[in-house]
Parts: sequence; C-alpha cells; structure tokens
Amino acid sequence: MAVTAAMVKELRERTGAGMTDCKNALVEADGDFDRAIDILREKGLSAAAKKAGRIASEGVVTALITPDNGVGVIVEVNSETDFVAKNQEFQNFVADVLAQAAASDAKSMDEFHVEKWIADPSVTVKEALTHKISVIGEKLDIRRFDKFVRTGNGALVSYIHGGGRVAVLLEMRSEVVNDALVEAGKNVCMQIAAMSPQFVHRNEIPEEFLAKEKEILTQQALNEDNPKPRNIIEKMIAGRLEKNLRELCLLDQEYVRDSELTVGKYLEGIGKEIGSAITVTRFMRYETGEGLEKKANNFAEEVSRQLDTRN
Repeated sequence: MAVTAAMVKELRERTGAGMTDCKNALVEADGDFDRAIDILREKGLSAAAKKAGRIASEGVVTALITPDNGVGVIVEVNSETDFVAKNQEFQNFVADVLAQAAASDAKSMDEFHVEKWIADPSVTVKEALTHKISVIGEKLDIRRFDKFVRTGNGALVSYIHGGGRVAVLLEMRSEVVNDALVEAGKNVCMQIAAMSPQFVHRNEIPEEFLAKEKEILTQQALNEDNPKPRNIIEKMIAGRLEKNLRELCLLDQEYVRDSELTVGKYLEGIGKEIGSAITVTRFMRYETGEGLEKKANNFAEEVSRQLDTRN
C-alpha cells in the first residue's frame, strides 16, 4: 500500500512522533495505522502510545444516575466548536439525551437513533438531533452511551471533570450502603478520571493483550543500544510488564490521594470502617473526542469564503 503525505501527517498528529519516524513506520506496516503505532512503541517512541488517543473534537461527556440509584448512564454528545458546547441550548439537549439513554433499551447507536424521542414522541431521536442541528446551526452528533443497571446491594456513582471533558460511571458492590461508601466511590471515580485505567483487576486482562504487551516490550529491549543477554532481557521484560499492569489495573494503581496505598488497599480500609467488603464491579470512562480529529480550517481560506459571500 502506498504511503501518502496525508497518512504520515495523520499518524504524526495521532502519536506526536517525528515525520520521518511516522513515514518509516507506515511503510513497515504497509499502511496499517494500528500496526504503525505498535512499531513506534517498539522503537521506544513512548509518545506514540500516550498520544494515540489524543482529544480532537468539541462537545461534552456527562453522566446521570436515577434517583433510586438503579440506573446510571454516561453519554458523549459532540459539537464542532467549544463555543456551542457551552451554549444553554446545547446543554439542554444533552440533558434530554441523558434522560433518553437512561430509559433506552438500545444495544447500538443505530437502535438508539430510531427510538421515539422522550421529550417529543412524535419524532425519533435522529429527527430530534436533525432539528437541533438546524436550530443551533452547527453539526452535532450523539456519539455514544453506556448504561449500567445496578444488580444487588451497592451503589452507582458518577463524576464529571472539567465541565464535561471527562466523565466516569462506576458500580460498586457492598452489603452496607451509606455516605461513606458513596464518598469512597467518588474518590475512586476521580482516580479513574485522572489515571485512565483499562481494567478493574488483572484477571480481566485478555491473554492476547498480555502477549502483545510482552512482544512490544521484548522488541523495545532488543532495540536498545547496549544488547543484553537473553536471561537479563527476560527479567527486564517481567519488571516492565509488572509496572505496566499496575498502571493499567485500577485496583493495583497507586492511590492518588495517598501514595502509601493502592486503590485496592484504600477500598479495603473503607470496607473495614463500614463493616462490609467493597467490590468494584465495573466502570466506564469517557473523554470528549477520544479517537476523533478536530477539523483543521485554513484561516486565510475561511476569510476568503466570508468575503466571497458578501460580494
């Protein structure tokens, strides 16, 4: 597959790596972006891993928990500009989307879009979105939502950071449900917002994920300037993999409010205080625009278009 300048530019924007490195990675990966990112990681370009999911669009992510604490939803609604995202008309629409998601049984966004709009059952969700676009005058998108229905004793907890830049929805199990449990849930939500774990605990990690991580770490070690014996490389890989897993797994992460504890140890302590073990069942973390790219306008062209419309 021929590698174009546009492909190199896109990979550079997604990873933060140099133009030459991006071109070489794309050539080696035969144009496969995911493989090109792995290649950049294998060569020690850590920026590639950290920026691969950079934020690149406007809008908000937010969450809602029903008054009975039985249902929690988290949604992302995108707009073209930050100005519109702060508009009250847009915010009211997002609130309606949250209510729709809380009542929805849809298993996909396609199913969600054809549901009757709760705020006006004479139209579908898609028709309501189209109408709102015409009112606001900017492209909008209901991009995604997840819904948790609480099962058993425990609590659903949510947290919104930065006015809707990051949202977290969390489910915990506990035989005792009180203010201390909810406060602990808020603290864990803030941990998730700040540290972006991918799993609750290690037994959730797929074997293929571990195999891929080991492969990348092995290649990193082999690419280092000072080659080491195989047995030393294996110890290095084991140590680096352990460090990565501590960062990826919520319960193994260093607790941000007390570096002497892991999140798991923090919850053990709260469990002893309230008289019941606390289990994190699941969580969902949304960040506005994950995986999307901002529309890059040429300012000179924009001015020229405006002048043309006046003539």
